[in-house]
Amino acid sequence: MTLRHHALLSSLTDILTLFINLTAFDILNNPEGIIMLMSAADYRDSLRAYKPRVFVSGQAVESVADEPLLAPGIAGVGVTYDFALQEQHARIMTARQGTSGKTVNRMLHINETSQDLLDKLEAVRLVCRTSGCAQRYLTHDALNGLWQATHLIDANHGTDYGQRFLAYLHDIQDRDLTLGVAMTDAKGDRSLRPGKQVNPDVYVHITERRKDGIVIRGTKAIVTGAPYMHEFLVMPCRTHMPEDSAFAVCCAVPCDAPGVTIISRPAGQPGNAAAKFSAKYGQAVAMVVFDDVFVPHDRVFLAGETEEGGFLTTSYATHHRHSCIAARAGFGDLLIGAGALMIEANGLDADRHGHIRDQMVELITITESFYACGVASSVYCTKDAAGSVMPDAVFSNIGKLLLATKIYDMHRVAHYVSGGLIVALPGPDEDHNPETAASIAAVMGGRADIPFEQRVEVARFIEDLTVSHEAGWYSVISLHGGGSPEAMKREIWRNYPVMEKVELVESLLDRGLLNDGRRVSKQPGRCCTIGCETPELTPPSGTAASSLAMERSV
Repeated sequence: MTLRHHALLSSLTDILTLFINLTAFDILNNPEGIIMLMSAADYRDSLRAYKPRVFVSGQAVESVADEPLLAPGIAGVGVTYDFALQEQHARIMTARQGTSGKTVNRMLHINETSQDLLDKLEAVRLVCRTSGCAQRYLTHDALNGLWQATHLIDANHGTDYGQRFLAYLHDIQDRDLTLGVAMTDAKGDRSLRPGKQVNPDVYVHITERRKDGIVIRGTKAIVTGAPYMHEFLVMPCRTHMPEDSAFAVCCAVPCDAPGVTIISRPAGQPGNAAAKFSAKYGQAVAMVVFDDVFVPHDRVFLAGETEEGGFLTTSYATHHRHSCIAARAGFGDLLIGAGALMIEANGLDADRHGHIRDQMVELITITESFYACGVASSVYCTKDAAGSVMPDAVFSNIGKLLLATKIYDMHRVAHYVSGGLIVALPGPDEDHNPETAASIAAVMGGRADIPFEQRVEVARFIEDLTVSHEAGWYSVISLHGGGSPEAMKREIWRNYPVMEKVELVESLLDRGLLNDGRRVSKQPGRCCTIGCETPELTPPSGTAASSLAMERSV
């Protein structure tokens, strides 16, 4: 047999093995093409193909995939991969991409219907109730914002950004990648616009335009999961004036592109035995420095179009706040479950102890209230000119504002129902100390039928989620992630139909309307046909003023 025959036989064997391993779900859902979705292990291994310049806690990282300080973050993203392969979750964790006909991971899908938004909401809640923050939903939000923005730029300027982005979208879907959203700039003096900064590198900006691409420079200060992302989507974090057009840039950059440096915190609390949750799942947050990084044209999706850059920023923000609602609802599920277990271990019964039941009901109400805003935002979505759907801006921002401010109440309730044990319990080293372990177990137990070890485990779980370093992280990202509360308030005010309510009341009061039923002006105070302005008086006949008026009219 020739070498050529050996190669052909090997290829046929590989193809046969592929089809043998396909499930009925794979075949039914990929009639027009097969995308081999990665598992969490595959995702971790895929990171070995990249060689990013990464520093964590002052030390250079040789291999991101093997770095213990990043392992909880990689595990968190990994949940989005494994759940997409599990048949019980496949309906919400995967979706058919309309532009290709292929089944892709939900975190890479462009939403086309209200049901897509509802499924995305459920998917994000599902993965975050396991991992705390699965991080990858930021990829989804950026892709959906970019889908809308590139179509808008093309419509306004006759560019080809939409085709570039579509080709890029299909590529990252086919490879099942995870993208980091490099959006929040360092900003410098916040009283100054980007072009007025002493150091222009506090914002990422275009420094050179070439025939084959652009060169960017600057710093993105807060990039979730940066060390273990395959690529970065560099996006503007604010609206820009025409004179700041160099700062209105959006492009895709591989994590190991020349000139990219990632300076990160550890993900979670790896190696901490007391961290019952964050030792396994966590999130790294990093600065990403772009030092004269070249980006070819096919990876550039915005380059100086300031008006559409502002649209991209707000579009992404709406998608992301919609996702944040689900993410924090998943966190709420963890607190509700842990709270119920702690109540039980303490020997209490929410059915018999009203004050405990009231606190649990408050926690449930908070969680499901902001999640309900996400559901409403999905149901009342609007169809975009690009063919995708946008979550309702008012409900998305109200939901995100609620969770941003109520996260502290969620922690308070968890503390109330748990008691002081969560901060007074000796550390896990004492569990195996022959001098103290028996004494601690004897006096720190709760209900007789619940072992001391179980009570301790739940107490440390709640401690990790609500009073540890990781707990503070969850509080801050809930408050400021996706924009500060002020940003949400502005969007609510900008999009809420206040004047419709004004006109409603005016119609009931029978005032302020013209004959055709339209309001004269939407300016507050102009409540009648003459706009509350004093009319010019007609002078009495025979007066000097009357004579003067007659002279002027002749």
